[in-house]
Amino acid sequence: MHGWIILDKPHGLGSTQAVSAVKRALRISEAGKWKVGHGGTLDPLATGVLPIAIGEATKLAGRMLDSDKIYDFTVAFGVQTDTLDLEGKTIAESDLRPTLAQVEAILPRFTGPIEQVPPAYSAILIDGQRAYDLARKGEEVEMKLRSVTIHGLEISFPQGGEDGAACPRSGLAEPGEGEGAQSPSPSAARQQAAEPCYPLPQGERIDAVTLTAHVSKGTYIRSLARDIALALGTVGHVTMLRRVKAGPFTLEAAISLDKLDEAARGGGIGGLMLPLTAGLDDIPALPVSPDQAIALRQGKILTGIAATDGQYLATLGDIPVALVRSDDHQIVVVRGFNLMSREDD
Repeated sequence: MHGWIILDKPHGLGSTQAVSAVKRALRISEAGKWKVGHGGTLDPLATGVLPIAIGEATKLAGRMLDSDKIYDFTVAFGVQTDTLDLEGKTIAESDLRPTLAQVEAILPRFTGPIEQVPPAYSAILIDGQRAYDLARKGEEVEMKLRSVTIHGLEISFPQGGEDGAACPRSGLAEPGEGEGAQSPSPSAARQQAAEPCYPLPQGERIDAVTLTAHVSKGTYIRSLARDIALALGTVGHVTMLRRVKAGPFTLEAAISLDKLDEAARGGGIGGLMLPLTAGLDDIPALPVSPDQAIALRQGKILTGIAATDGQYLATLGDIPVALVRSDDHQIVVVRGFNLMSREDD
């Protein structure tokens, strides 16, 4: 039981509660007691991809926290709340509504390296206390600017007007082979089999818009929504937030809590798990000998290895041994995995 369960986290459930649900499922399935952790907090308001690490995969949870994420989110214009989402109290209002063209024109300002002020209702520590605890007490919370990177930002579904939701817009730029390589946006790809959509006139005022953002770690979507609305001369807040990708994990691999519970009661929870290596799809393998595997397990440095500098997954056959770093023909352990049997030792 060393690997990943990718949850499609429902609305209203916290990340810690999701971890507890997986622990409970493991108990029900009589899989034994295992260490469990998540790979990136999702607010109760948010839904979508929540990687849950089990066993030795928990050693990669920190790496998952540092990975890029992709979100769909809806910004409703005209009202700003203290939490920057629909669960908060109204603190500002505006009668101004932007056009679709204005939204499109403003998005490049929020693409690339930017600075943002995190929400007061966030888990950031201030003098040893969570910011949201201070905010709930009515204390004034001063949040500091932080630097983040928005790798891609697009309109997914403009909303409002007589014709309802409009067709998906242009795709996000994604890494690929060759300079300027493009791939269809996640939102556009998910809509290929959807019902026909209806174009929204560029000059029509809209009450809300759904965007797709590919962001670096530490990015607050609620702050991004607030700042986009302000840049359009109005105010806004998030009414829907859904994570569609976290690191290498997408919604296609995600399961519901109902499916998790059903598998647990049927004793088949292991069939829902992805292997530990699924969290390392972007890391090349470095085959090692049994003696080298034992040395790495003991934290020793391997020398004279012909490998270019960078990170690797050291493997003994099909067994992951350690996440390692090659530096000047030396192999140094970054994170070791206790998956070798005593016979291997």
